[in-house]
Amino acid sequence: MLGLLLVSRKRKKTLEEKIKRIQQGDLTLQNELIETYKPFVAKTVSSVCKRYIYESDDEFSIGLIAFHEAIERYSSDKGSSLISFAEVIIKRRVIDYIRSQAKHNELSLGLGSQHEKDSEITSIDAELSIKEYNIQIDEQLRKEEILLFTRMLQQFNLTFQDLLEQSPKHADARKSAILVAKVVADNEELSNHLLNKKQLPIKQLESLVSVSRKTIERNRKYIIAISLILIGDFVYLKDYIKGVVET
Repeated sequence: MLGLLLVSRKRKKTLEEKIKRIQQGDLTLQNELIETYKPFVAKTVSSVCKRYIYESDDEFSIGLIAFHEAIERYSSDKGSSLISFAEVIIKRRVIDYIRSQAKHNELSLGLGSQHEKDSEITSIDAELSIKEYNIQIDEQLRKEEILLFTRMLQQFNLTFQDLLEQSPKHADARKSAILVAKVVADNEELSNHLLNKKQLPIKQLESLVSVSRKTIERNRKYIIAISLILIGDFVYLKDYIKGVVET
């Protein structure tokens, strides 16, 4: 068991080293890595399109471009693996492409049916179908995002149940905790401390926020969770705290 763990860590380190070399301009290694992960890209794209994807499909090309984007943007300091991060990026880009195609088809239907009642009905039905599809896609992305966030919480021995139980009861207390979390997310030293040591840097925070140590410790789990949301690439979860963070 220990041997497998060591091998896993070695592989992870090797992959991270490759990414750093690619981000420094190693195009040969970049092409090799993309070629190696083509099956992963195809599988991820297929899960969105609900059908088998061939390399000749436009959706596959979108997936490859998104994987390349993920490699360029990836940082191990964000707390997730390249695969988890790339999966989110690929799905978002493919869904954006599908939506743009659906919108184009919707406009085409509208232009060709201005004087035909039956075609107008068809266009309306198509529009309703597109809206319904977008809702389903949003639900799927939200589930994927929550799954990724759950994995991050596990690294801190936290669960969603912990958040429900530890969430401050009063609105002012929640706002205060979220603002503390924003300080953590905006400060590179504090965020690195949180991600690397899996601990909230309470001592450093004391001198940066107008909240007592006792209050920070009482809301520690909640502050950690919100910090991870702000640090990570969580579009839907960020909506939960958007109003507070922008004030």
